[in-house]
Amino acid sequence: MAESLAEHERILQEIESTDTACVGPTLRSVYDDQPNAHQRFMEKLDACIRNHDREIEKMCNFHHQGFVDAITELLKVRADAGKLKVQVTDTNRRLQDAGKEVIAQTEEIIRCRIQQRNITTVVEKLQLCLPVLEMYSKLKEQMNVKRQQVRCFSD
Repeated sequence: MAESLAEHERILQEIESTDTACVGPTLRSVYDDQPNAHQRFMEKLDACIRNHDREIEKMCNFHHQGFVDAITELLKVRADAGKLKVQVTDTNRRLQDAGKEVIAQTEEIIRCRIQQRNITTVVEKLQLCLPVLEMYSKLKEQMNVKRQQVRCFSD
């Protein structure tokens, strides 16, 4: 009987650890054994199944709390993410508004600098013309003086 139980234990280990293609010959050995071997094997198999069920339940219970904690944390993160999205959207809107004002001021500065450059260019060109204008003024004055002299002599 003890030998039979050891044999059943060996068969169960073989079933659990081998490829499914090899299970047939292993199970056949249960029927080839002593009388009532099949019944004892089924009892041993049921005990093994109950043992595995208990282990699975322990693992599920152990991991269940972690799963619940993870879901709770995830819900908190989702709420925080929603708040953060609102803050980012608000900050983006304020930056866009501030950026529009900066752009407008920059465009005004550009217009003023272009105008300043044009004024500087005009002043430089007029300074180049000053000697010519001065000469023209002197010439005109001399011509007026000459005319007056000519009138005086003609009178």
